This record gives sequence, structure tokens and C-alpha cells, in this order.
Amino acid sequence: MRSFIISAVVLALSGAAGVQGQTLSVPYTQFKLPNGLNVILHRDTSVPVVSVNVWYHVGSGNERPGRTGFAHLFEHVMFEGSMHVPEGEFDNWLEAAGANNNGSTTTDRTNYYEDLPANALELALFLESDRMGFLLDDKAPDKINGQRDVVKNEKRQSVDNQPYGQAFIELPAMLYPAGHPYSWSTIGSMEDLTAASFEDVARFFRTYYVPGNASLVIAGDIDVAATRKLVEKWFSDVPAGKPVPPINAPTAVLDGVKKKTITDRVQLPRLYLAWLTPALLKPGDAELDIVSNLLAGGKNSRLYRRLVYDMQIAQDVNATQQSAALDSNYLIIATARPGQSLDKIQAVIDEELDKLRTTPPDAREMQRALNQIEANFFRGMERVGGFGGKANQLNSYYKSAGTPDYFQKDLDRYRAVTANDIKAAVEKYLPKDRRVVLSVVPGEKK
Repeated sequence: MRSFIISAVVLALSGAAGVQGQTLSVPYTQFKLPNGLNVILHRDTSVPVVSVNVWYHVGSGNERPGRTGFAHLFEHVMFEGSMHVPEGEFDNWLEAAGANNNGSTTTDRTNYYEDLPANALELALFLESDRMGFLLDDKAPDKINGQRDVVKNEKRQSVDNQPYGQAFIELPAMLYPAGHPYSWSTIGSMEDLTAASFEDVARFFRTYYVPGNASLVIAGDIDVAATRKLVEKWFSDVPAGKPVPPINAPTAVLDGVKKKTITDRVQLPRLYLAWLTPALLKPGDAELDIVSNLLAGGKNSRLYRRLVYDMQIAQDVNATQQSAALDSNYLIIATARPGQSLDKIQAVIDEELDKLRTTPPDAREMQRALNQIEANFFRGMERVGGFGGKANQLNSYYKSAGTPDYFQKDLDRYRAVTANDIKAAVEKYLPKDRRVVLSVVPGEKK
């Protein structure tokens, strides 16, 4: 019967902190339980807090046509209590202990964390283990049905009634072929969720929410040996489950320009340009992150300076490499100012891309981009918790690189990029004749 009665980052420097030549290491202890759960422990005693971070290696990409939205649905259901945790008490118990917690879903994973005082660690381990092994109790049908309605309401708020929200339903369908696991949005189809039986949903959980398809990181002010014993105490009785089937994804190729215009209840037109690009950590991924900084990383960036400051034809502009496991997509978004056309904005964006295709950025521009990337990188390492802290990053590296301590190699990817690499990346991965062009213009929502 179950019941519930910079710090440790090591910087070996050959020069001043923050310069090239340093060796960056985040020490960790890793082990695997007999049921397959991979566990990563990192000791950081700078403040008396601990972060418990669980990744389930399942996202919307593991769904199938006609049965989408399950991964995001379980992100909600996981907070509704489990066999030994009454409904509503998950958050109540954590809040009483001074903790905060959250979860999120992407195409490739679902993650959860609890950041709490170090002396409350066992509470978080009990809660996480109970929902991993004992979520589907006799009240599960009611909990799942209740959260279907919550997810539907979230879609109404974040997509249906959110200005420009429909764009993020349209873009995946335009970028990827039908049936590709990235061709639908993470929030999924409300029709699919309505049509799915309880057994459909429960089967998804039993398939993917198993110890062998999860990784647990505990980072912070911990005693490593004692923490290992606590993990073994609370997670060893979680059933192992069966091996998880791999994703069989068709190849995604853009062989031309796909254009579409949709109307929405918005005041200003907005342009979306999108390309298929290399997967996370693959050659070209880091280069395109730097391209994003050059194009729209601050007020001195190329697109911001021209579109927003000099010509004053755009309200805002953003560019991002949306890295993912199977492949990524690159997205430029620009909102027109009143009276300005999207065609004019697109022409300026193409001019700036043409410049990068033909002329490498200068040394000063490259250094500014690298400085900003490094600053963000180290800023995330100052804390253990949250979505951006070390605990989550250790889990991310474990899934994407196969090793939790990939910090130095990740940073080296960016430091190795040259100006000529930027030119080559824009030419190869952001061609003018193979992309998606989506325009959202004011009008009645359709």
C-alpha cells in the first residue's frame, strides 16, 4: 500500500570567464532502475532548493491521424490526482510546501517539473511516481472527460479566439505532408478528442507514459546517495510497461512555394514565411539560430532596423529556428503597420535574405550575435529549476544528444560557426523558391 506519511557548475578556465577556451562541465550521476526509468542527479548547493524534472519522450508527434491531441490532454490529466493522491490535492500539497510546478507539451516530448525547498524533495518524488504508475485509477474516465472540456476551452482561448491563432493550425499542414507527425498542431483536433473513447486515450497513456520512455532529473541541494535511495523507494514499484514503438515519419519536402491567405478578426495584416530546416543538433541548426539573431535579434538586427525603425512599415518582426527531433522549420513573422502591404514587407525580407545569400555578415555583427547567444546560454545555467534551468536542460540533452552533460559541445556548435557558414546556410536552407507563404488579413473569420 502506497502512502505518504554558479555553484555546482564546474568551470575549468584557461582564461577569464566567458571566453573561448574554457571547459564547461555540469557533473551528474546517472543510473537506471530495473523498470527502465533513467535517472540523472546533479548537486548544486548554491541555494537550498531542488528541481524535480520529468520528461516523457512522447509528444504530439507520437499521435496518429484521427487520434490527435492525446499528449496535450495528458499534460492536463496528470495534475488531476492519481490513485493515492485525491483530486485537487496535487497542487494543494505542493503549494503548502512552498513549491511551484508546471508542464508543457511539444511535438517530441511532454515535461513536468516541481521547484521546491530541498527539505520537501520526497513529496515531489511521491507525487511524480504516483502519477507515473497509478494515474488511471477508478476515477480516470471522469478525470479524462473533464479535461477534454478544459482542453477544448483552451483551444477556444488560444487558437479560435486568439488573434492570428489560426496561423499555427495552418502552418504545420502547409509545411508537412498529410499524415506526417508534425502536420497537426500540438493542441490537436477537438473532433478527434471528442470521438476518442476512454480506452483509446488510456491505451495512449499505457503505451508512452512508462518508465522506459521517461527520464527523471533531480538537480539542486541534494545528497546524491540519499536521493538515489528515495528514487528507488518511490519509483521501483512503477510497472515497466512494454517497449515504445518508433515513429515512422514520411519525408517532408517542399518542392515549390505554397501560398495561402486567410481572414481573421484582426486589425493588421501579418505575414508568415516558413521553411523546412535541419533537425535539432544537426548541421545547419546552430547556423540558423545565429541567422535568427542577425535578422531579428534586437533593435540593431537587420529586419528590425529596416522594417520597424527605418521604413516604419512593420509593427514587429520575429525570426526563429524551431528546432525539433525529426526536422525543424524556420519561421519569419512580420506584422504590418496600418496602411502598409504585406507584399512590400515580403520584398524587404527577401532583400535582406538575398544579402545574406551573397555576402557574409561582418565580424562585428557575428560577434554581437554570438555574445547574445552565449549570454542567454549562461543565464539559463544560473538556476536549476523552471523550463529554462539546468534540470530541464540535462533532460533535454539526454533525449537529443544521448548524454546529459552536452553543455560544452552545445556552446561549441555556435562558436564554430563562421560568417561564410551563415551565407551557405541561408542559401541552402532558406531558398526563395521552396517555402510557405501565409498571409493573415483582416476580415470575417473563416
